[in-house]
Amino acid sequence: MGERLGRLSFQTTTPGGIWFHAVSVGEALSAVELIRRVRARWPQTGIYVSTTTLAGRATAEQQLSGLADAIFFAPLDYRSAVRAALRRLRPSAVVILETEIWPNLYREAKRAGASLLVVNGRISDRALPRYQALRGFFRHVLRQPDAIFVQSEEDAKRYVAAGAPPDRVHAAGNLKYDFTPPPAGAAPDLARFLDSLPPGPIWIAASTMPPQHAADPDEDDAVIGAFAALQPQFPDLLLLLAPRRPERFETAAEKLRRAGIRFTRRTSLEPLARPAVLLLDSIGELAALFERASVVFMGGTLACRGGHNILEPAYFARPVIAGPHMENFAAIAAEFSACGAMVRIGCAADLAPAVAALLRDPARAAALGAKARELAQARRGTVDRIASGILSACENGLPDPGRTLAARLALTPLSWLWRAGQAIAAARKRARRRSLHIKVVSIGSLTMGGAGKTPVVAHLAARLAGAGRNPAILTRGYRRESGDLVLVPRGQTAPVRRTGDEAQTFIRAGHAHLGIAGDRYTAGLALEQKLAPGIFLLDDGFQHVHLARDEDIVLLDALDPLAGGLFPLGRCREPLASLARATAILVTRAEPGRGIAGLERLIRRYNPHAPVFRSRIVPKRWVGAGSLAPGSKCGAFCALGDPTSFWRTLDALGLQVAFRRAFGDHHPYRPSELRSLAAQASAAGAEALVTTEKDMMNLPEGGEALLAPHKLFWLEIGVEIENEDSLLRRLL
Repeated sequence: MGERLGRLSFQTTTPGGIWFHAVSVGEALSAVELIRRVRARWPQTGIYVSTTTLAGRATAEQQLSGLADAIFFAPLDYRSAVRAALRRLRPSAVVILETEIWPNLYREAKRAGASLLVVNGRISDRALPRYQALRGFFRHVLRQPDAIFVQSEEDAKRYVAAGAPPDRVHAAGNLKYDFTPPPAGAAPDLARFLDSLPPGPIWIAASTMPPQHAADPDEDDAVIGAFAALQPQFPDLLLLLAPRRPERFETAAEKLRRAGIRFTRRTSLEPLARPAVLLLDSIGELAALFERASVVFMGGTLACRGGHNILEPAYFARPVIAGPHMENFAAIAAEFSACGAMVRIGCAADLAPAVAALLRDPARAAALGAKARELAQARRGTVDRIASGILSACENGLPDPGRTLAARLALTPLSWLWRAGQAIAAARKRARRRSLHIKVVSIGSLTMGGAGKTPVVAHLAARLAGAGRNPAILTRGYRRESGDLVLVPRGQTAPVRRTGDEAQTFIRAGHAHLGIAGDRYTAGLALEQKLAPGIFLLDDGFQHVHLARDEDIVLLDALDPLAGGLFPLGRCREPLASLARATAILVTRAEPGRGIAGLERLIRRYNPHAPVFRSRIVPKRWVGAGSLAPGSKCGAFCALGDPTSFWRTLDALGLQVAFRRAFGDHHPYRPSELRSLAAQASAAGAEALVTTEKDMMNLPEGGEALLAPHKLFWLEIGVEIENEDSLLRRLL
């Protein structure tokens, strides 16, 4: 959990997540069940929640603990601040809760390749004239969202009248109909306190508000006055008074003291005798208490505040009293009133008689509550509809937040030079292109690291060996000490200094012969003469164009396909147009159940014909001295092109990661760095250190001893490829 994104106060995020923006407490609460459903369907997707108020932040942290990866204050709606947030989060979708219109956030989200949605949208009677008066401005802004899910048909008409494209506005229903109470109920100490009181009716005054206009009542005053009038008639009555705003807690306590009413605060829970008041001076606990109510008065309805959500008490079949102001929930209030599922009062003087009438007639109160629950249950399902819309939007997003303006101005000319230089070099290599005598399958990518080439090559080598094809791998041996030709027959070994770290993965797996050289043609000829392989896998070979190949398999990262652009703006070695050379495309880090519609459209723009496959990394086992169980506290380090996939895997395995340290790709570890990692692990109370197989190859001699007394484990991984048989048929 962090503060503003500009302060870089939380862990680096995984690309392709979802940013939910909920301004107020109510919006944060309405998002809880939605986020829970999204998390259940896509457990590996990053979820980030922003709010603009202290109360909203507190509510989000309490209600979304374990669901959201980060909760933070939203950046101000300035382009620079919004762009910084998007660069940090790299979301596939930005979801705006309810009515907030943030012009720069809307525009920059689309510019960064994210899908943009407004959910649970509404335009109140009071706000409608402003939208109509500024229709020219709002028409431009409301054309940015890919979809606007509104609460009712009337809201849909109002959004269209404000300038939203009609085909993007959908009446999906109100998220609040899908209210689900906290599974644990009231907090244990609060539940014990209520259970200890003598039995009697409980009246909840929920979300009371101060006046909006001079003619409005103060709802705390109205409730306290009504309670004073009811005490003689109901000597065993308990009032739960829940002001809407935290800054009103002390004010309400002072009002109770002045009225001479016996009360205690939720934060103290001092012994209490009825009739009395429990002042709920906490955030996020009210919903779990409706189950205990005999009658509920919904605040924000006597003062001209637009009302609050009556669906939460309706879920528990509790009778609800509301004042004349339900403008923010007009459709719900009209339906409940027409069906006799709530009590409407006209002014503060009517409150005490309305509460008394329901307390004296339990049968009527039960009938009202039952009808309210029936109506609320009939409208459920909105959350699932909107969750499906959000997930579909994510599948269409292509996160590419890019660089700052200063970086673009400085680096774009260099990227042009890089592109020109690469084109000239590739043309020269093609002019000298040479062919081996057996089939060559290139497995490469457009990017500099991070696409997962090494695990895919190792996986395909194993499959080809199983098919009896005697595979050999051609690789350059990045960062090895000498540039001489090295041949490693299957089953034999060679030191890391002669092979490089990635080649050791192939050697340890033992499924293929290995030829290591800067000139892969020379290595291939030597392997043909000495070991007679049946097929070559050209590792990281998309740019090694002077060696002819029969298949060009190009890997694209599903979560970061654009990689920030062409080097040095981003990590791309070649422009996206180079996808035209691919004979097959493998999308890596494709989460189960998550589509790639947006990425497929991008691919088809440059290559209409190549088949597209999907793959993902799967953890197999921890390798090390002893065992590493889920829940173990550990420190993690790695030197990968994109470490976020490794971090995410650790979370999925249930480890308690005390710290994470990332080094540059292929980093050779120095003894001082390992001693530093050991000290950091000791300070954090970590039981062990964890890393990758590739990093194990880059430890110095005696490296594990330098980490003592902490045990070191590395993660053995595998690859799953959807429709793998079809891909293998191409290779065979």
